[in-house]
Amino acid sequence: MTATDHAVELVVTAARAASDKLATQIVAFDVSEQLAITDAFVIASGSNDRQVKSIVDEVEDKLREIGSKPIRREGHREGRWVLLDYGEIVVHVQHEEERQFYALERLWRDCPTIELPADVTGPPTGV
Repeated sequence: MTATDHAVELVVTAARAASDKLATQIVAFDVSEQLAITDAFVIASGSNDRQVKSIVDEVEDKLREIGSKPIRREGHREGRWVLLDYGEIVVHVQHEEERQFYALERLWRDCPTIELPADVTGPPTGV
């Protein structure tokens, strides 16, 4: 079993939204083989609490535009690690320090990655 087409669409939308707010280290994993509760994870980093919150707000706005609302939202007040649960996907936006400490990529390294568009993973424009 692999992530559904709809889940991949949500992943790409969330990743683009994070990228628009200058998130770094944006990756996505197809966790559908490992977890029954979701198809994919998106992980992104922000350099400070305010940027983490800004990334989260943009992800929520862009996913709402395509008809998706989070089932659950955790950690927004602190702004260090925010989890947005959309059922089919879970978006983790982490402060860089939390990202290094918890190393989610290491935990999920056996899962296939979901290829993200070049405009999400490439260098920022104008650099």
